[in-house]
This record gives sequence, C-alpha cells and structure tokens, in this order.
Amino acid sequence: MFIGIDHGTTAMRFSSEEGHFKISREAAREFAVGDLERLCPLEEIEGIAVCYSMGDGIAAITGIGKVANRGVVSREGAGKHIGGGTRVYDEIARSGLPAVVIPGIHRGSPTDPRFKAYSHQTSPEKIGIAYEACHDLGPDVVVSDISSNTVTTLVSGGRIVGAFDACIFAPGTQHGALDVDAIRRIDAGLQTANDAFLHAGVAHTLPSAEQDRTIAMFAAMECAAMLLLNPEAKVALAGSKAPVVAGEVEGLLRRKVAVYDEWCAAQGLARIARDVFLIGEPILGLPLDL
Repeated sequence: MFIGIDHGTTAMRFSSEEGHFKISREAAREFAVGDLERLCPLEEIEGIAVCYSMGDGIAAITGIGKVANRGVVSREGAGKHIGGGTRVYDEIARSGLPAVVIPGIHRGSPTDPRFKAYSHQTSPEKIGIAYEACHDLGPDVVVSDISSNTVTTLVSGGRIVGAFDACIFAPGTQHGALDVDAIRRIDAGLQTANDAFLHAGVAHTLPSAEQDRTIAMFAAMECAAMLLLNPEAKVALAGSKAPVVAGEVEGLLRRKVAVYDEWCAAQGLARIARDVFLIGEPILGLPLDL
C-alpha cells in the first residue's frame, strides 16, 4: 500500500489507493504513526510521500532519512505555523517506514529560469495535484489550486515549467499578494508581512457578493498567463473553491476545465509514492534522491 500525505492550509489529508481521512492541523499535533492504520496495517505500507511547509530546502524527491531541517530553509515566512505538520513529519521520519519528502518549486528547481524571478513558486502538495491531473488529462496541464490561497502550476511535456505562488498573483479566500495599503501598514509597524499575507484574501478585502467572482477572475487570469507558454494544455481546478468558480473560469477562458476535490493532492502524492518506489524514475521532471 502507498500513502500520500497532504500538508494543507487547514488540514492534513492522508490517502491511499483505497481510502482517505483528514485531521485538522491543530489535531495533527497529537498524530501517532499508528493513525495510518485507518488506511491499512502498518506492515502493508510500501511507501509514503510526505509534504512539509514550503519544501524550499530540497530540489529532488528525497528519501526522508537524507533530509535536513524537514526540507525547508526556515519555518519563518509566509504561512500559518501551528505544529501539526511538524508532528506528522517527525512521526513518519521516526517510524522507519519507507518515505520520501516532496520538494516545493523554487530557485533551485529544474524549471524555466524565468519563473525564478521570484524565490518560491509553489509548495510540495501542489506537485501531488499536478501529478494527479496529468495522470487523467495528459502531460500538458495548467492546474490552479483554489482555496485559502490560489496557486497555479504549468506542466508541459510531463515536466513542471513553473508556478505562481500564493503571495504573487491571484488571491484566495484568506491569503494573497501584498498591495500598496499592506506595504504601508507594514512600513508603519502596524502589521507584520506574514500577517498581511494571511489577511490579503477576498474574505478580508471585498464584500461577500464579490468574493467568488473575484477569485474566479484572478484564477482564470493565472491560467491564461500559463497558457501563453502552452496554448494546447488542458486546464484543471482543484481545492475547496474549484467547484464554486469552475463555471465562471470556463466562461472567461472559453474552454472546459476539469474539477478536482480536496483529496486531489493526497491522492496524487500516493500515486507519486507508488511510482517512486516501484518504477524509480523522475516525477514531473523532478529528480529522485533516495
């Protein structure tokens, strides 16, 4: 059995080929490796793919025993720090179960160098989403993950070309890019940059009637920007807001989009674990370091 673990914004999601479950990131602070028996007996686990935070400390899919500092440069930065993801990662690392850590996409990644104008492009769970979408739709896909934040990734010819991170472009419900007002508040010492990021989503900036259509517009704009580099790519949406905004995104792009649910990342990560441990080839252009 192969398991994928999605370190999401609000929850940790665990998936195998046959089932899944989730726990809040707060509840994950009590996670024990025995909890995986909700999916299968521990002795039947053949491989795990796990994510942690931004994954910017590694550029390859790496055996967990080789990873320093949980695969991150620092825990400081854009994001909400709770401790559940740390607990899950450390329990998997201590368990002795075969596991790999999925990298984020950043300046050290084997992607189009033009995207490296920004230090970070996407966190590791989006690799799972992209892999699941490519399994269904083929090797050329633009996939936008839309929930608390919005992140859009381009895969061409089965390789990740690049991505727009949550703090760069489109807002989500909670998080988004820092605008002029946010920069002024930060410079005045009224707010930290991370707090500004965590409160830049449409739930904090717009009336409720405008929120979903705004998310749809910006997500469609990110997809359209990626389609400049691969006009024939299929388009997919994932995340909690995907089914809500899909119709409007289709109208704006004038093309059909595939819609995935909240389990897409964990399922894609389980698929990555299977292919890493059984086939042993690069995943979406990312090398293996086992």
